Amino acid sequence: MASRSGMKCFPIKDVLALLSQRVSVVAVILEYSFPKTTRGTDYCCVLRIVDQSHHETGMAVNLFALTADKLPHVAEAGDVIHLCNVLVRSFDGEYNLVYSKAFSSFALYQGKDSNDLVPYQVSSKYQRTNEDRICIHELRKWRVDFQPNDGTLVMHPVLLSRHEFRLFKEIKEGDHVNLACKILHFGEVAKDEWFIYVWDGTDAPPNTIRSKLEDEMNCPLPLQLESLAWPRDLYCTFPTVGSILRITFDGSIDKSHFHLLDNVKLKWIKLVNMRLEVHAGLWRGLFTPFTKFRYTPAEDNLILTRKRFSEERISRRFEINYLGCVPVPSTVTVVTVDCHCAPHVTLMEALTNNQVTAKFKCVVRVVAALPCQPEMLRSPAGIYRMRLTLEDATARIHAYVFAKDGETLFGGYPDTDSLSKKLNKLLGVTEGGATSDKRHPPWVSVCLESYYLNKDDTWGTRHFRVSSTKVAEEA
Repeated sequence: MASRSGMKCFPIKDVLALLSQRVSVVAVILEYSFPKTTRGTDYCCVLRIVDQSHHETGMAVNLFALTADKLPHVAEAGDVIHLCNVLVRSFDGEYNLVYSKAFSSFALYQGKDSNDLVPYQVSSKYQRTNEDRICIHELRKWRVDFQPNDGTLVMHPVLLSRHEFRLFKEIKEGDHVNLACKILHFGEVAKDEWFIYVWDGTDAPPNTIRSKLEDEMNCPLPLQLESLAWPRDLYCTFPTVGSILRITFDGSIDKSHFHLLDNVKLKWIKLVNMRLEVHAGLWRGLFTPFTKFRYTPAEDNLILTRKRFSEERISRRFEINYLGCVPVPSTVTVVTVDCHCAPHVTLMEALTNNQVTAKFKCVVRVVAALPCQPEMLRSPAGIYRMRLTLEDATARIHAYVFAKDGETLFGGYPDTDSLSKKLNKLLGVTEGGATSDKRHPPWVSVCLESYYLNKDDTWGTRHFRVSSTKVAEEA
């Protein structure tokens, strides 16, 4: 094809000397974002590109179009883009390229080294020359051994003060962070309710519980962020150790490109500028207009380290003396002898166990109780009946306490004051503190038993109860 503009492709390094001029560039996509709406009627997205001449920090590309469909549908970071007739601009001291919906064009190619030079997306004005083919071929060969320098990430100064990729166990509420993690699943739970599920093998920190205990009846703590739970079959494909972070999307992000996430499902990836929030005590990532996917080579050193750690943690999870998968429990509770010698398991392991009825020993936090008033824990006939909300780093569940299990848990039938003290210890209510105070429930060891209510629908009516567990007298 002959080039309509006759422009040759410039290395990025040479583009830096061409301010306010139009150029063509062939480059590897280091980072990309989803399209978002502008303040006007257009859509835009931001790429960061690199090539052999300029690969430390790369160069930003701002692309504008009338609709999101006309913007690049990047299948995966690391793919190759050919940009034609783009304007070189400067903003905040950094050079960038601006793609105009009026006169610019582009084509996207797979990044892997091959002889296939058929683009998987082209814009309406795009044309290619033989010289362009050579540039694409050479760039693919260079990409094979290219390792991004993550220590030179270019960030918005307000968003990040540190450039490292954090483990889930290091995250803090309100931070904008970089994450290196595995995408486990992506999908639409309900209409316009999209989630990405990511995991790195570590446990996210427990959060302060800010809900009022007395609100549990009318506004209970949710068991998950989603409005609807996924089928059990899906959860059975998830890892049973380590926190699974749910990521939702800022309202300004266009959803028409979400199907491209199928290209990175079950892959380890890098996310840049992810905002972290806490909702009802549960961690939530927010994919904002500043969040980007970053190119992650197959032999990325950081990813290889994360993989080794997570694989070791999974392989050792059933060792009796290995506490790497559960927190060290406090002395608030004692598990009786029939469950004492069993290894601790996570709540996700209990949820995904292939036996409908089974017994588990778990280390959990009791984040809510219904009822929460000690005088209401027993029926008029004097029988214990209550529902506890339990959580660990992997899941949150309801577990029930009935009859003799309540007698064991609270040491018989203590007076109201003694019962209140024991319940408060479980819930993390401080001495003399009101039930509306911020709470930090302790980690406690409990025995859980699963059971079903309907033999014709055993899995659909499966529940958990607390048994063989006692609040210690010194508590």
